[in-house]
Amino acid sequence: MIRLGELMMILELHRQGVSISAIARRTGRDPKTIRKYIERGIEAPVYGPRMLGRPNKLAPYLEFLRERVTAFPDLTAARLTREIRELGYMGAYTAVKRFLAAIRPENGPKPFEVRFETPPGVQAQVDFARFVVEFTDEPGVSRIVWLFSLVLGHSRFLFARYVMHQDLQSLLRCHMQAFEALGGVPIEILYDRMKTAVTGEDDQGHIIYNRSLLALAGHYRFVPRACRPYRAKTKGKVERPFSYIRKDFFLGRSFRNLDDLNVQLIDWLDTVANVRVHGTTQRIIAEAFAAEQPELQLLPAGRFDAVLKLERRVSHDGMVSVGGNYYSVPDRTRRVVEIQQLPDKIRIVDLGQVIAEHPVLEGRRQYRIDPAHRTGSSGAKRRIHGKEVIAIGRVGEHVAVRSLAIYQAIGSQLARGDRP
Repeated sequence: MIRLGELMMILELHRQGVSISAIARRTGRDPKTIRKYIERGIEAPVYGPRMLGRPNKLAPYLEFLRERVTAFPDLTAARLTREIRELGYMGAYTAVKRFLAAIRPENGPKPFEVRFETPPGVQAQVDFARFVVEFTDEPGVSRIVWLFSLVLGHSRFLFARYVMHQDLQSLLRCHMQAFEALGGVPIEILYDRMKTAVTGEDDQGHIIYNRSLLALAGHYRFVPRACRPYRAKTKGKVERPFSYIRKDFFLGRSFRNLDDLNVQLIDWLDTVANVRVHGTTQRIIAEAFAAEQPELQLLPAGRFDAVLKLERRVSHDGMVSVGGNYYSVPDRTRRVVEIQQLPDKIRIVDLGQVIAEHPVLEGRRQYRIDPAHRTGSSGAKRRIHGKEVIAIGRVGEHVAVRSLAIYQAIGSQLARGDRP
């Protein structure tokens, strides 16, 4: 029989979007059993409480800890210790850890794993993880967000950001942000076979990487390397932080929007994740990173400006749609323009000239309007194919400019009843 704590963990993982097969691997249960309990929902099994030692400083916080573990079974002992210390707890972390071990569902022994350590500056590991969140700015609406994570293999220093899309542009932009945060670039980066990084294999079994990723790698001078298929544990250094972030940061918090989610994540990285003693290396991560950082390759002098080009039609209200979001163009722009997607910006080109640049918007159905693009009647005249025209009606429709005397003559004829 599955115990209550394990059942709550299964239901919470399912709510967060973790697949049934992944939950089965994590719990050691059969996928059919996992599916049965997910369909059944909460039917709390009955079992007796464990006998605990005499409570001391922890006693006022036992009920709080039980409620938190019941609601979020995966919360770490370190996270819960921080929470009750904010409430006034003055006792030891080990007391909290022992109590949580007593009230959590028991798990079977896990197999030993061989750990592969890398020299400083040599390798980082990158991946995306799926999260489901309900922002308080949008009550009742569940959003899928993606967590980009880059972990340095030697120091275990962690860079992470939430984004709305797991697309190529987001992948490139997150790399650039990570390299800026690290102040350097590792020699190689290990990837799972995500479609944005690996497009397939040739007939000889050689990996084919996305051309834009190769362009990024060439600019920053790192070597991309894909892990072997069905060997996700090859990337354990980046897989484990996803679980750690979910348990120690994400669960049990509320976020107004994506910006607030990332603000809280960055604060947690700076004050918790990257200043802790790592469980495997037994080193303080920030101190290990300080020693590893000089071994990273220097950042290139120029920006990475490789682009993805496509065409878009300008809407009647002077906007172009890119990636589900809308960006303004100047008044009286032609109906069809060229879009250049850079990792961190959208560039709009008309007749070979850049007419607008916008930072990339996260999410969908977001609008960015540059006030300079809405000039009203000013600047209405322009030349197309050598002729001066003025835009009327819909964007892209033009009529030749005529002298006012022509219209006065037509008006006089109409007033006299004559046909013009």
